[in-house]
Amino acid sequence: KQWYQRRVAITAGTFILEDPTGNSFIENPNAPKPDPHLKMEHYIRSKDDEDVLGITEMKENAQEENEEENEEEKSQVVQNEESEVITFEAMCNACGKEAVCNMKEVQIPFFKKILLMANVCDHCGYRDSEVKSAGGISEKGQRITLKMTDSDMDLDRDILKSETATVNIPELEVELTCGSLGGRFTTIEGLLHQIKDQLESINPFSFGDSKTPSDKQSGGAMSSVIQGIQDIIDHKILVELIVKDPAGNSYIQNVYAPDEDPNLTVEEFERTAEDNDDLGISDMKTEGYEEDTS
Repeated sequence: KQWYQRRVAITAGTFILEDPTGNSFIENPNAPKPDPHLKMEHYIRSKDDEDVLGITEMKENAQEENEEENEEEKSQVVQNEESEVITFEAMCNACGKEAVCNMKEVQIPFFKKILLMANVCDHCGYRDSEVKSAGGISEKGQRITLKMTDSDMDLDRDILKSETATVNIPELEVELTCGSLGGRFTTIEGLLHQIKDQLESINPFSFGDSKTPSDKQSGGAMSSVIQGIQDIIDHKILVELIVKDPAGNSYIQNVYAPDEDPNLTVEEFERTAEDNDDLGISDMKTEGYEEDTS
């Protein structure tokens, strides 16, 4: 049996690790701070990659089974007019078989409409959820700053973190980069629980028997951050929460609405060229795209 080997290359002092399975890991010695020398990029696997990993065959088998079992119901879209929930067929991200996706458009008061999507697979039991903006990209980016003054009130605030937003807690020197956790619509407390779980999962060398000597000597920087987040959840400390979204599609609830919230600041900023590249705006052509450019 031939095992698929990870592709590793070293050029000009640069170590490049490419793993089509997405199961490799390089430690960030600066965690929980970003590592300026470490860059991680996601890409879509090629047909050859999927052939070697056996994914192509799994997809073909799953598609054949779905066609046989649901030939009459395939492509059927059911809309519940009372709850406005749209149900349609999708593919499970875990096993590749047919799953059910429920989608609902929700209007957030004093903000925008969003799409809530929940996927459920009856074959393997996998479940996941996702939040998308129902609108487009705002003209300017937004920086939302919440200064916590009351744990009971602030932890219960609704928060919408889009997939393009970063989350920063200066007191703990924690920054959740763009793309982390995807889109989430929850409460401040719920988001903190998800950040805590994320930090634990992406830094396996900082806990238990895998703890590195450098982390032990430093007193466990990551462990201190995890404990700090837990202290926020336990109402022991108050911090500042900053959500920066170049697309302007994130939101923190104003509990005093429609009046101004003294502890919540929303600032608009001009996007940089790098922001526009990340959002794909630089490659968009909205005028004259029907003209022959040859």
